[in-house]
Amino acid sequence: MIVRNLEEARQTERLVKAENGNWDSTRLVLANDGGNFSFHITRIYEGTETHIHYKHHYESVFCIEGEGEVETLADGKIWPIKPGDIYILDQHDEHLLRAHKTMHLACVFTPPITGNEVHREDGSYAPADEGEADDTKPL
Repeated sequence: MIVRNLEEARQTERLVKAENGNWDSTRLVLANDGGNFSFHITRIYEGTETHIHYKHHYESVFCIEGEGEVETLADGKIWPIKPGDIYILDQHDEHLLRAHKTMHLACVFTPPITGNEVHREDGSYAPADEGEADDTKPL
């Protein structure tokens, strides 16, 4: 059994911060924990817009707190996001995530991430079989 505390994890290398200051993410469950998913609590900061395109991962995102919107770039459709909403990137949707009020999000990835990834220029993480730390660029 694995038991972790969010605030304690934020005091370790499990807290990853975007270089541009748009977000931070506490990686509570990672690939090396042995599951087939990873689980993060992510904060998207008020007034920011983040381009994301997980071409090699599926992600589900549940809003715990805050307000914002997600826009799919393929069709320009915008969905408001508020506490209690979930969005699922089941088509590897390239999207923009905007926070009107700082959002606290619970995120599940499959395949699981290692925790060392950063977004590449195109908004994606490298596939699991590529060396994430060697094949990534900050947002």
